[in-house]
Amino acid sequence: MQPTTQPEVCDAVSRPMRASYLLCIFAGLFGSLAVFAGLLLGLEITGHLPPPAFSNSLCADEKLTFMRDNPVQSPNLLVVGSSVAWRHFDGETVANQRPGTRPLNGAFCGLHANQAVYVANWLLDREASVREVVMIVDPQDFAGCAAVPDAVFNRADADAYVYGQGSGWLPYMRYFSPASLLRNARTVKAQRADLMEFDPLVFDRYGDGPLNTANSRDLLYGQPDPLDEACFRALDSLARRLKQEGRALTVVATPMHPQWKAEHDSQGAMMKAFDQKLRTTLARSGGDYWNGDADHTMAAAAFIDAIHLRWSAARTFSAQIATRLTPPIATLTP
Repeated sequence: MQPTTQPEVCDAVSRPMRASYLLCIFAGLFGSLAVFAGLLLGLEITGHLPPPAFSNSLCADEKLTFMRDNPVQSPNLLVVGSSVAWRHFDGETVANQRPGTRPLNGAFCGLHANQAVYVANWLLDREASVREVVMIVDPQDFAGCAAVPDAVFNRADADAYVYGQGSGWLPYMRYFSPASLLRNARTVKAQRADLMEFDPLVFDRYGDGPLNTANSRDLLYGQPDPLDEACFRALDSLARRLKQEGRALTVVATPMHPQWKAEHDSQGAMMKAFDQKLRTTLARSGGDYWNGDADHTMAAAAFIDAIHLRWSAARTFSAQIATRLTPPIATLTP
């Protein structure tokens, strides 16, 4: 009996089928990449391209892109914290009041204290010229730290993007998020043009984020969650590092809207506890502390909501911060 040749015939037929299948896969893959690249290019041409989604927070990712495109040369004063540090510090006022000061505002919106410390450590590792750190805080920053990861973004990827000056396009592939890309594309152009009154993405040369509006909105922020010891441990770790490295630390409690305090802390117990925990934490490391809420009370007209100051008030507040930074900058500059 002659052996059958059916298996050989099947293999011969299946080989071109497999080749066609693989060809279709690769064609689909490269076609999708081409469509995505075309989308990015179109958004860039029209001014609607959001930054790469390193943190998946538009304002934080935009800050990374600003830092990449506008590096501060040899900064000696680093500002860290959440949106109150980003929006309440005017580097120009401080630099004019303290000649020799070269500020870098490294604050990002929406950070808990442990995340602000993560960013601070990243920038301190990168910016060896920094000799003093200002951390501007509010009670909301010191709640819920144990429930959120420290890492706001991948440090290696942020290094490559901000300091390595590598490709500005590859991060869009690595952090592929079409839903957030399209959502942010709808607003980012207006935010960059300062057309969204209460949510602009505008930076001055130091990385500060001015809120230039004469209007206000609802208080917006309600009763904060309880203070979290994990937040204070994070602050303690930063203070100890800076002390060991011979760099100065000043923590500033930002003013709070008087109506917010009347509604949510009428007896002052929460603000007093916040003040005491900050003092106790910094007493162990020798960091300086200024309670800007108690010592620099601001009228309701200075605020746009429960927490955020309009830029005219932020400049006044920054001038007060400058007077409390010790030792003088001249003794800290290498």
